[in-house]
Amino acid sequence: MSDSKQPQGQINIELDEATAEGIYSNLAIINHSASEFVVDFVCIMPGTPKSKVKSRIVLTPQHAKRLVKALAENVHRFEVAHGEIKDTEQPPIPLNFGPAGQA
Repeated sequence: MSDSKQPQGQINIELDEATAEGIYSNLAIINHSASEFVVDFVCIMPGTPKSKVKSRIVLTPQHAKRLVKALAENVHRFEVAHGEIKDTEQPPIPLNFGPAGQA
């Protein structure tokens, strides 16, 4: 018999304060290989010539597919409760972000 008070099949997940604060991202860049998906989360601010990856998540293809399903289900629940999320068209992000120079 196990000394653990945790029911079998249940996972105990801890969340420290720094991680609980989260990281704001307004851009996700997704790449993949035969064995993994890599999602880089970036925060781009107007007038800033350079941005850094704030967080990187590496997933197996199976976990990536489960994530897509879970996000779709949660977006559906959100829209049922709060109304449709408007998908506004965003202008393309320039590769040279920031003020343009002139000669």
